[in-house]
Amino acid sequence: MKYIVILGDGMADEPLDELKGGTPLQCAKTPVMDELAKVSEIGMVKTIPDGMKPGSDTANLSVIGYNPKQYYTGRSPLEALSIGVDMKDTDVALRCNVVTLSEEENIPYGERTILDHSSGEITTEEADLLIQAVKEVFETETYHFYTGTSYRHLLIWEKGQIAEATPPHDVLNQTIGQYLPEDRKLREMMEKSYDILNSHPVNLKRAAEGKNKANSLWFWGAGTKPILTSYFEKTGKKGAMVSAVDLLKGIAVGAHMKVIDVPGADGSLHTNYEGKAMAGVDALLKDGCDFAYIHLEAPDEMGHQGSIPDKITAIENLDQRVIKVVKEAMDASGEPYRMLIMPDHPTPICCRTHTSDPIPYMLYDSTKTVGGVSEYCEKAARESEIFIPEGYTLIDRLFAEN
Repeated sequence: MKYIVILGDGMADEPLDELKGGTPLQCAKTPVMDELAKVSEIGMVKTIPDGMKPGSDTANLSVIGYNPKQYYTGRSPLEALSIGVDMKDTDVALRCNVVTLSEEENIPYGERTILDHSSGEITTEEADLLIQAVKEVFETETYHFYTGTSYRHLLIWEKGQIAEATPPHDVLNQTIGQYLPEDRKLREMMEKSYDILNSHPVNLKRAAEGKNKANSLWFWGAGTKPILTSYFEKTGKKGAMVSAVDLLKGIAVGAHMKVIDVPGADGSLHTNYEGKAMAGVDALLKDGCDFAYIHLEAPDEMGHQGSIPDKITAIENLDQRVIKVVKEAMDASGEPYRMLIMPDHPTPICCRTHTSDPIPYMLYDSTKTVGGVSEYCEKAARESEIFIPEGYTLIDRLFAEN
């Protein structure tokens, strides 16, 4: 038996007037998921423990089977693992976004407005030039900068402190002053980064092309060195991770899972969907893995951007270009498999950030059918009356064959 998780990050949502009371998941054309729903277990699961923030870090730890209350030490340390940074016990890691701020003349930094947490999904190549520019000014024996992927980068603060800081996607279109870090040095680097980056050649070129500038750093997600139990020791399953996002890759590195890089996979709406699907299949059928975790970032990004059409497109791409591809390949192989399809958390269009509400899951078994429903969506999952209160236990349901 092979085991698969296909995760549409932030795919769950809330009813929208623009969709006549439907959600993007309900209104997307998802024939493959809806066909599976007829023969699968459908239910709701709570992936964010009470008292914890609804991040992709805590949520994906839950989905993969780690209790966040036990294993979570912060988001950025997991990303550091992916980048290959060997943290010391006294290090603090912080996520270092490159973001888009408003450009009014002659106003204090704190009076600027944050317009885009992803700088128009800037390319890694462009972002690396910007990170190198701030690194030349800010790098010391205490502060170390590392390029990640797209807008997501890393700061290591030697002998640092856990500084409370607001995720930029939580405060889009708001004046930033009240959300800046309390730590004086972090705040100073953010303020000076605007002066360095706003007129950088990369940003002047982006502006000329009608793209958002990446004109400021934004620090958040602080944490200390993570310690995850080996996934094989924990579950007896040899696992593989397919994701464009350093956070997910970092979880896999910490869990000693195989990390698969897919050309053209960039976490955007235009990612290499088919390549990611087949990478997961090949890990199972050719590389001897028991378990594949295929993560798609696009629905979450479109939720943060507040784009209903693009979130629907991302969900339809997940259905037609990932789930369909995986199912057809696994069916053709003759290998029995169980497949869990779900988001990690909601990213509702109405608020453009994560919430901690329970989410719908669908569990399919190629060897047997159960009495399902007509479609996979939030409403159908709620009406099933199946509810998993501790999200980290859902993986046991996937691995249980009885």
